[in-house]
Amino acid sequence: MNLHKLLLERDAAGKPLRVGLIGAGKFGSMFLAQARRTPGLHVLGIADLAPERAKASLAHVGWPPESVSARSIGEAVDDGTTWVGEDAQALIAHPATDVVIDATGHPPAGIAHALAAIANGKHIVMVNVEADALAGPLLAQKARAAGIVYSLAYGDQPALIAEQVDWARACGFDVIAAGKGTKYLPDYHHSTPETVWTHYGLTPEQARQGGLNPQMFNSFLDGTKSAIEMTAVANATGLTPAPDGLCFPSCGVDDLPRVLRPMAEGGAEGGRLHHKGQVEVVSSLERDGRPVFRDLRWGVYVVFEAPSDYVERCFAEYGLVTDPSGRYSVLYKPYHLIGLELGISVASAGLRLEPTGAPTGFRGDAVATAKRDLAAGEMLDGEGGFTVWGKLMPAADSLRLGGLPIGLAHGVKLRHPIKAGAAVRWSDVVVDETSEAVRVRREMEAAFGAAPTTERQRLNAE
Repeated sequence: MNLHKLLLERDAAGKPLRVGLIGAGKFGSMFLAQARRTPGLHVLGIADLAPERAKASLAHVGWPPESVSARSIGEAVDDGTTWVGEDAQALIAHPATDVVIDATGHPPAGIAHALAAIANGKHIVMVNVEADALAGPLLAQKARAAGIVYSLAYGDQPALIAEQVDWARACGFDVIAAGKGTKYLPDYHHSTPETVWTHYGLTPEQARQGGLNPQMFNSFLDGTKSAIEMTAVANATGLTPAPDGLCFPSCGVDDLPRVLRPMAEGGAEGGRLHHKGQVEVVSSLERDGRPVFRDLRWGVYVVFEAPSDYVERCFAEYGLVTDPSGRYSVLYKPYHLIGLELGISVASAGLRLEPTGAPTGFRGDAVATAKRDLAAGEMLDGEGGFTVWGKLMPAADSLRLGGLPIGLAHGVKLRHPIKAGAAVRWSDVVVDETSEAVRVRREMEAAFGAAPTTERQRLNAE
């Protein structure tokens, strides 16, 4: 609650928190729009594979040309301007950089940048939730050992959910479920970049004119992004997936405590949860396609339980929305502001040395799953593509299966045919075992998969 005060103190002392941003896409641009208005924050440099495009983004969000005139990172330090270039590693390694933001969305790049930040003693804010789902538990472990902060990105839904879970627990409540809303129908799992725009009510030409990436938008629709984000939430909070992954119940905000309670409770009016302490995503559409009343499509929630009759009465006295028993209630945020809120993570990591959510274990995984019958020799095209979608799975089940994480399911060839709806395994694909991303993932699986069953059960029960 004092981040602004701490930023003002750094500003008054002439010692701003210096930030290196990698990736000036939509998320990064939204952060930049607010960063220049934030006292005590200096965007030292921006690394992007297309520097001119990054400068165009800066102009688009209101940065004057003279503010990005630095010819080197050192010059940016000296005159308080911002350097824009391609060399992310130089930006990470520069002595003046305090906090690194990875906003690339590319899992191998995110892993490389996180490892470089750890090696150089720089805090890292991982906007790249795809990289976090692939190897976040290991990266966070390495960061803690190095004495730096590895953080999920505030403004993105996983960090906001982690905050709500922390709030509930700090208040003494047991968390029953937590997650987010999205637009979902079962058929969306088969959506491809060719069919995606009809589900958004757009024509391909309208999407092209808007500069919209069909594969990225398809990952939001086909369930992959939800699986990746709930993997991050499970690994950061100790909540766990149901054995069959996400069920996407249709649910508005007023019904969250009723729907998101255990199936074993309430008889015919029982909930949809497999167990208490579960991650789940709710749909803004009924299964027949009608909109849900008061949906949570853009928001996040936490369902919590009254621990006593007295607290249950307090819920009623203060008008909380509850399930029919009065025991379960909910706190929700209807929106998330994406990169506009990212400065919270930067300030928290750099000034308080606290993450806004970080993995503490390997409890969930997003596993590549066939969208259709796939033939031996086919190339997988990864998140949001034509061949596979990411399905949430308990990490123990993924390890037992040998499931291929969706973050490594791009540009790899199938050894064997895969039936539609079946998980793809490591043994089903030709993988470059020498690549850094594969090696780090293998290291994480070995480190967390070697834990005794009793320890894994303890982590899952947290």
